[in-house]
Amino acid sequence: QVQLVESGGGLVQPGGSLRLSCAVSGFTLDDYAIGWFRQAPGKEREGVSSISSRDSTIRYADSVKGRFTISRDNAKNMVYLQMNSLKPEDTAIYSCAAGWAILGPPEDWGYGMEYWGKGTSVTVSS
Repeated sequence: QVQLVESGGGLVQPGGSLRLSCAVSGFTLDDYAIGWFRQAPGKEREGVSSISSRDSTIRYADSVKGRFTISRDNAKNMVYLQMNSLKPEDTAIYSCAAGWAILGPPEDWGYGMEYWGKGTSVTVSS
């Protein structure tokens, strides 16, 4: 059974950091592209960061470049999203997903995803 389970969310002050984790099971992690997505209240889901399966190409949405870092540990079946210099506009439910390809710009990444986690909540507020 394929599962993706996120953890590490919480409440953090602006400028702070969080590290999100995504534990995957039921498939071989390095066979899949992985994406982190977020959805803020009243807004559409957006791609945040992704890592492809074949060449491990890493991509970031412009809004998080220089602040977020995605990584993958195939041996542990874990994917991480290190988030630094957090801003109130980063507040959202963050989900990880696995699929066959990272397609197009961040707003289209979701179309290439096959499996989704339920998400973890991140709130950036003073």
